[in-house]
Amino acid sequence: MNRTPRYPVVLSIAAAILTVGLKGTAYWITGSVGLLSDALESLINLAAALTAFWSLWYASRPIDASHTYGHEKIEFFSSGFEGGLILVAAGGIAWAAIDRLIHPRPVEDLGLGLTISVVAAAINGAVALVLLRVGKQYGSIVLEADGKHLLTDVWTSVAVLAGLGLVALTGWMVLDPLIALLIAANILWTAIDLMRRSFNGLMDHALPADELSTIREIIRSQLGADMDYHALRTRQAGTRRFADFHLLVPGRFSVKQAHELSHHITDALMAAMPGLEVTVHIEPIESCSAWQDSALLPIEQQQRLERGEEPMRTP
Repeated sequence: MNRTPRYPVVLSIAAAILTVGLKGTAYWITGSVGLLSDALESLINLAAALTAFWSLWYASRPIDASHTYGHEKIEFFSSGFEGGLILVAAGGIAWAAIDRLIHPRPVEDLGLGLTISVVAAAINGAVALVLLRVGKQYGSIVLEADGKHLLTDVWTSVAVLAGLGLVALTGWMVLDPLIALLIAANILWTAIDLMRRSFNGLMDHALPADELSTIREIIRSQLGADMDYHALRTRQAGTRRFADFHLLVPGRFSVKQAHELSHHITDALMAAMPGLEVTVHIEPIESCSAWQDSALLPIEQQQRLERGEEPMRTP
């Protein structure tokens, strides 16, 4: 197994600890609710990074008698938990912003506070790029979620800096809480997206359309004129992807011939999609029972027609 490295999450934890201190100091100096919202989000970043580190450790454990498909699905729990934390952060920021709208308070020492916030944003931006790069390389939703979260934090800081710059130029104190409310809305959207993706993973959502298309094309390229396939199912668990399908071959095929064909198809799929685990169920194409063994068949027949492919044959 190509295990997801954990060093990016260690960087994320270190960056979160550092930026919480920096942004907290900036808020203490200025009294800006915008900087307070930024500091609260970094606190959430720390909790999320710690959760991500634990989930990657758990996901790396080998399969056992109780978890025969491995432990990688914990990554979806982790990203869903992170989405929940972001949701809480959005609520806290919105509450603080509304309170500041009702009870205005001037901000002070903006120059020093903004300088500290710029340094914190630069740290988060660098770590976010590392997380996203490694997450994409290994197909890890945990690293990708943490990277997107940190990148959201960067844009939050940019918005806060722009807003406080306007406050300094115009003297309109109302801009500070209004910007905090916009930040809360943006964070809320990030939370919803993460929780949606986690829900899809836990519900064994099929692989993306482009990957499904690749799988279908490879299977078809290996089949003879008197062969077919159906009941294709795919899912993802953390960084691992699974596919299984029924391979329909002539009844005259020997076990050895059918096995060699399935082996060729599996090799071709794994060459195109490294790490994909494939399970093939072989059936005689002439048998009526082979065409009545999956609730997916009517759905697949309709999808084939919609894609302009030849429909599945009946025995």
